[in-house]
Amino acid sequence: MPVTPIITGAAPSPAYAEDAGIKAAIIDKRPILHPNATKFGAYDPYGDFSAQSGVETEALFLPWEDVDLATLSVADEYALQRKRKLLISIEPWSWNEDWRLSSDELRRKVLAGEYDANVRAIVDVVKTLKSPVIIRWGQEMEDTSGRFSWSNWPAQDYITAYKKVADAFRKDIPTVQIMWSPKGLAGLEKYYPGDDYVDLVGLSVFGLQEYDIREYGAPRTFTEALKPGYERVAPFKKPIWVAELGYEGDANYMQPWIQTVTAKDAQFPDLKEVVYFNDRDVIAWPFGLGRPNWRVKSGAGVN
Repeated sequence: MPVTPIITGAAPSPAYAEDAGIKAAIIDKRPILHPNATKFGAYDPYGDFSAQSGVETEALFLPWEDVDLATLSVADEYALQRKRKLLISIEPWSWNEDWRLSSDELRRKVLAGEYDANVRAIVDVVKTLKSPVIIRWGQEMEDTSGRFSWSNWPAQDYITAYKKVADAFRKDIPTVQIMWSPKGLAGLEKYYPGDDYVDLVGLSVFGLQEYDIREYGAPRTFTEALKPGYERVAPFKKPIWVAELGYEGDANYMQPWIQTVTAKDAQFPDLKEVVYFNDRDVIAWPFGLGRPNWRVKSGAGVN
């Protein structure tokens, strides 16, 4: 199992499929990797993809405070052994909820430079890594749900903070790639920092059967879930990734996702890679649906 710098949360309740009243069979729901199609990566704290060939990217999540940065070197060695890139999502907060600031407090401190040293510490470790590295900072910035305390800032404040982080990495690591990663919602274009600051665009695409039924009136396919966000970012003319991917429901719901997420689709010519989020969600979903379990061993729960 890879050692990654992430906290997976409290002990889980029974598997989501059972919690929601969906009697899903225990199946392996990992995507089919089609040859010569969209590339595939994973955030994989349980090591479910550790021996699988065809995995291009090892994804990590990293808060910029209260974290042991030495774990990045362990992740680097793991990725090197498997010839994978590292996608490092830097979250500008603490994972300890008692230490978190309000959105306004965090924004003021970031703009005042009070977290510059935190960025510098991460840069100093990342520049020692041997794997190719992609940096993804402050994802889903256009979201208004309150899920993340860096989301829904005034657009120019977010762009200023994003550029500061990108500049810090690029100054010392010329080979680093920077991913700008909106959720895919209306209004995301306000947060676009400009072509010079974006190497890749990363979207978030999740399919939850019970949520789809309540929110949209029917289950959605991967194509239906991806299309709105894709169409909003396609005008930027950048390579597009699904930086976070997950799906959960009964077998009939999940099978089309399993079959299609890496299949080439003429509707998405700029889609280059999808990255599966192989863990339970850290935030409860609307309609009282709790924290969905995206892990590919569907129905098995998360330990």
